[in-house]
Amino acid sequence: MYFVDNQNQFDPSVNIALETYLLKEKAMDEPILLFYINEPSIIIGRNQNTIAEINQKYVEENGIHIVRRMSGGGAVYHDHGNFSFCFITEDDGNSFRDFAKFTEPVIGFLHSVGVKDAALKGRNDLTIGEKKFSGNAMYSTNGRMTAHGTILFDSDLDAITNALKPRKDKIESKGIKSIRSRVTNIKPFLDEQYKDLSTEEFRDLMLLHIFEVEKREDVKEYKLTEEDWKRVYEIREEYFNNWDWNYGKSPKFEIETLKRFAIGSIDFHFNISKGKISHSKIYGDFFGLGEIADVEEALIGAKYTKEDVKAVLSNLDLKKYFGNVTAEEIVDSLF
Repeated sequence: MYFVDNQNQFDPSVNIALETYLLKEKAMDEPILLFYINEPSIIIGRNQNTIAEINQKYVEENGIHIVRRMSGGGAVYHDHGNFSFCFITEDDGNSFRDFAKFTEPVIGFLHSVGVKDAALKGRNDLTIGEKKFSGNAMYSTNGRMTAHGTILFDSDLDAITNALKPRKDKIESKGIKSIRSRVTNIKPFLDEQYKDLSTEEFRDLMLLHIFEVEKREDVKEYKLTEEDWKRVYEIREEYFNNWDWNYGKSPKFEIETLKRFAIGSIDFHFNISKGKISHSKIYGDFFGLGEIADVEEALIGAKYTKEDVKAVLSNLDLKKYFGNVTAEEIVDSLF
């Protein structure tokens, strides 16, 4: 495995562009590990409705970046007390949605520094008891994939509460009353010798553990070139520093139906003209392999009836786009 140093970049649009570049354009003979720390920001899941996920007034007043990532899943808050890890590798056909495989090295490290109760829980969360300190997501394209997650080390938990605007159904599905009651930093759970570490120092300690070395210079590393960075900034301008990508243009819809499944929420928005679907938009925090636009386009022109919508969905590989959910389950939620 190679480590890639992001050279102390804190702009989330740059860091996510770097991850995207390493995934899509920098294939190597071994997997890649990337860490980054972002300035205060909300990182939106690929298929989410940005406006529905954030407290826009708080975001604007506090200068919080909004960046949409390539992977599915839910919105997460980042700041200097939080760091992200990314494992970029070949997609062997069995690893997508296997969060245990990629979080095992992280959990092993946390156990070694005193966080004995750290564990993978539910679909994609790392928790201590009932409290979450890490959300994880995946994205696959052209035979390669990234599995990435966050670590709440010493983050501003009040900012998380104020910046995010989670849907009521998601809060209720977790059996909790608020975001604040569900999340925790890991710093209070560390052995005493590690409690004074900064986020960067803790991240670097984790790096040594994963590579099983004692000194930073012994970590196997790929050093980014000027050409690499040039391409990273081109990707940044195309996507992650682009309002249309981060927010997107969304017309008003006549029909909106949200349903929570085991694979996450799916939120259908339709306009109907003469009994047929004229526009469709699908949001959610599911983890899909395909482009959700394929499903949206397939539904356009279908009669807005249970039978016709089910017929369209039955001709699609729904597991590819959403995960383990059937056409019948989706149609039942719509009608």
